[in-house]
Amino acid sequence: MSLSEGVAITLLVLGGLVELLSIVGVLAMPHVYDRLHFLGPATGVGPILVAGAVLARESLSHQGIVAVLVALFLWVSGPVLTHATARAARVGELGDWRGGPMRRERGP
Repeated sequence: MSLSEGVAITLLVLGGLVELLSIVGVLAMPHVYDRLHFLGPATGVGPILVAGAVLARESLSHQGIVAVLVALFLWVSGPVLTHATARAARVGELGDWRGGPMRRERGP
């Protein structure tokens, strides 16, 4: 086994562990807001480790570039999706994202 294969296997195992621990955290938490905290590592750390494993194995070939682009997309879009999910959950619970009862505009 070469050094690049060892690095790739190590990064892939670490990425898999991050994803597995995130799944366990999501399943163990009782409330949607608590569960959202475990999505951060799953969309940020895990994909970067997996992309690093692909880069260690394939270097900057087509597969390596695609892996980096997918990891960057997940890293950027993960917090946006988490925020949108939290906001939707809050609107579902309280009727308005600001926390009070839903306000209606007064007509003329």
